[in-house]
Order: sequence, then C-alpha cells, then structure tokens
Amino acid sequence: MTTKSSKQRASGAALLEENVLEELAPGKQPDGAAKVENTENQPASITQQGSQQFVTFMAGDEVFAADMSPVKEIIRVPEVVRVPLAPSALEGLANLRGKVLPIISLRRLFGFPELPHDDSTRALVIDVGQPLGFVVDRVSSVVGVDSSQIEDVGSIRTTVNTEVLSSLIKNVGGHAMVMVLDFSKLIEREFSQIAAISRSTGVAGAVQASTQNHEEEETSDELQLVSFDVDGQEYAIAIEDVQEIVQVPETVIHVPHSESHVLGVMTLRSRLLPLVNLRSMFGLPYRDLDEKSRIVVLTLNGASVGVVVDAVSEVLRVSKSGVDALPPLLAREGNLAEITAICRLDNGKRLVSIVTARNLFGHSVIKEALSTVNESELDEEKQVNDADEGGDDDEQVVVFRLDKEEFGAPIASVQEIVRVPDELIRVPKAPSFVEGVINLRGTVLPVVDLRMRLGLKQVERTDRQRIMVFLISGVRTGFIVDQVAEVLMIPRAAIEPAPQLSADQGRLLSRMANLEKQKRMVQLVDPPHLMGQKELVALAAVTG
Repeated sequence: MTTKSSKQRASGAALLEENVLEELAPGKQPDGAAKVENTENQPASITQQGSQQFVTFMAGDEVFAADMSPVKEIIRVPEVVRVPLAPSALEGLANLRGKVLPIISLRRLFGFPELPHDDSTRALVIDVGQPLGFVVDRVSSVVGVDSSQIEDVGSIRTTVNTEVLSSLIKNVGGHAMVMVLDFSKLIEREFSQIAAISRSTGVAGAVQASTQNHEEEETSDELQLVSFDVDGQEYAIAIEDVQEIVQVPETVIHVPHSESHVLGVMTLRSRLLPLVNLRSMFGLPYRDLDEKSRIVVLTLNGASVGVVVDAVSEVLRVSKSGVDALPPLLAREGNLAEITAICRLDNGKRLVSIVTARNLFGHSVIKEALSTVNESELDEEKQVNDADEGGDDDEQVVVFRLDKEEFGAPIASVQEIVRVPDELIRVPKAPSFVEGVINLRGTVLPVVDLRMRLGLKQVERTDRQRIMVFLISGVRTGFIVDQVAEVLMIPRAAIEPAPQLSADQGRLLSRMANLEKQKRMVQLVDPPHLMGQKELVALAAVTG
C-alpha cells in the first residue's frame, strides 16, 4: 500500500525528471551532454516502483550521483555576486526567483583544475537545511537504482575523500561504478559555518555560538584583557565586559547634583551613556581630558556605563598562571574593591591591576549615574522608536564598488568622502593593515585599503578611487574603495539577511539588498565590524 507522503514524493520527483529530461532532450541537448539511453523508447529516468532515484552528473573526470530527495531543481548556472571573506569554493550569490542562493563549485571543493562554464554546465539546487547550488560540469540523467546495485564505499579508493560519499552504485548509466555524494557531509567538512546554520533554528545564533565555543576552547587557559592607563599606572579589564572604546565627545551633558566622580552623560547611538571618571573613583588627582583620553564602554546585565581613562594601551592575552589575587590586606571594602587581581608580565617587571566590571557596577557612584540617566534614557529611546515608526519604508545607503561588486553603507555612518592623495604618509611601526595616514583638516586619519581588509586582490591607484571616512568606536578611519557610485534609497522589503558563509562575513556583511527588478544585489556593510577590537586599539595608537 502506497502512503500519501510517498505519492507526494513520487509526484515531486516526476516533475524534476521532466525538467531534467527536457534539458537533455535532443532538440535542447547541450554539446557534449550525455543522452538518456533507453532501448524500449521510454524515458530512462522513469523507474520501477520500489527503486531509489538518483541524478548522475560529471565533475572533473569523475562521475557522481546524488539522491533525488533533497534535489530541488537543476538550473543553468546564473550570474553571481562575489562575496568577500567567504570560502574559496563559493562562486558567489545568485538571485533565484527573488531568493538569494549561494553557488558552490564542486571542482574547487575537490581540488580539480578550474574550467570555464559552458552550455553543459549546470547547478544542482540541493536543500541541506538551506538551499545551495552546486556547480557540476554536466548532468547526465535521472536513474532508478535497485537496492542490489548499491554498495558501501569502503571497497574503493578514489581521488575524492570517501568521507563525503554515502554509497556506490554499480552498472548504471553506462558506468561500472558511480560515487554517491553525501552533500550534508560535504558541507559539514568544507563549510562549517553553513553546516552550523543548517543545524540551528536561528541563523545568526548558530554562527555566534559556533564562533564563541571555538574561541573559548582555544583560550580556556588564557585571559584576554583590554589594558588602559590611569595616572601612569596600567590597569586592565576582561575583554568580554568591554562593549567598545570611543573618544571623548566634544559635548558632555552635566548631570545636576551628581557626585564629582560622575562627569555627565553622552549620546551613543541614540542612547544616553553615563560617564564616570576613573581617576576620581581611585582618589587620584584630577586632570583635564585630552586627545588621548578614551571612554571604555562597559556592559553588565543590559546596563552600560562609560569609564573615562587617560589612554587605552592594547589587548593582552595572558596565561591564568600569571595572574594573582589581590593581597587580602589591600582588598578591603571601599578601598580598591574594584581591583581583584594583579597580572605579572615580563617576568614580573610589569604589573597590571585587573579591574572587575561586576565590582565597578556595584560601586555607589556608578549605581547613582545609572539611576540618574535611566528616566532620560527611556524617554530618548521612546522618541527614537516613535521616529522609526513614523519614518518611511526606505533605507538610504552610499553605494560603492570593489571590482565589479556593489556594496552599501548606511549614509548616517559615512562622515565624509575624500579623494585619495598622490602619496600616503607612511607611519613607522604602524599596523600592517594601515596603508598610511593623511592630514584631514589638521587631524591624522589612518587609511586602510578595503580590498585588503576583505581579502581581495590589490590594484593600482586610479582617479576614481575614494576614501570613505567612518567613525568606528570613536576612531575616525578612512577606507579606500574603487569608486563611490551613488546614494540609493532601498525599500526595506528588499533587504534580507545574507547567507552566513563565515564568521567574519556574517558579522560584516550580514544583510543584502536584493533588487530583483533592477537585477542588482547590493551587499550591505555593517561599519562597526570593519575593524576588530585589536585593530581599533592599534588604530587609536596611530592617531594618538
């Protein structure tokens, strides 16, 4: 007795067979494509009930097969948009009837020589938790295979890793042996980020959890600390408690009747951030803020506070064996209670006091600062939400190009756009990713080649290139792009999450504008992720 679900699967397979057979029909058959042989003048892919169906195809000099059940369709290879920071086997992203489809080269996955696409090249659209297109050299046929023809993979050795094979098929389609690919295992091995996403119900959550778990495993015996200077003494705080590091704004709003430790509040991305002077909290002499002063933004249980320090030094990776608890004589309530440990570096010649965020947030000064601004912050947030609800349905971005690909950055994040000077000033001991600096109206602006940041090939300087200036965690940074094209209004309905292909790409290029009618796909950059925390600290040293 045939169940309803098996009938539905058979019906879906039949439709797919018709699609394949139509492409392989004599009138439409591409040059060099295999014909579907049948001595009884019946379609070779129409099979006996009870047999398992496979689609056979060529990649390199190998013949493969794929189980029909996850194969959604077989298409000609579409035009693609290349994605920076993605695995090398990814050819790019394509628009398939309004949906973004990653296109992956089987030749690259298996290390076969590159071959230009021709009339025979096809893409198998396979669902492995999300639809993916796999480029093959040629699709041969859809065949029915009896269970007696299927063998275990342990009996052969091939140029293809048998870990990504599920079985072997004997005597099918004129071939003595055909390897059946397990695309789930293939993705698991070659695209760990996609595999993690496919197993997860939340796309972004899977990438973040996978990355965090990997980092925790690597650094379980180490501490990562952001170090800073206060009155000539070096302090540090755990990097996971640091939300960001920003420059002191030109205007700080004073809070009436607050303690002297509380400098006031500033606006940080439409929210009010209370500012506390660490010098005052530690009972050190007051000093006017200058260009080296920084605000370390700390977060705990959803609350944020800005701690003003004299300067930010670097990000430290230290072994836990080099960290000692603060001597009990010093660790008394109300006196150095925020400092819980001492880090010994350079064989004990360099001592760094470790500040604990939880103890800081427990200090009466910070509690008061948070309480003082809470009501104002809620009002500010309500105004922002009201403005968002009353706003239009478009997002305004500055579109720029790198090679043939289009990218967009929120117009509010772009401070200015300037020409690339004939020569950039080289800075001794500057980070390798910094091309140089320019003098922009009396201030030093570090300049980064965005091609290099995204792992693209560098090119010679041209008159079309421009420097786009962003403010990233308080550090003004210029990024060289090939060309600034236009300011574009994009309907929010056209913006969707980009496929997550790697951790870096998932953070920096997490959204995409799919403008189907214009046949355009614009990858949307999230400027705060153009630089990592360590790179920002290094940039701050250059500008300081």
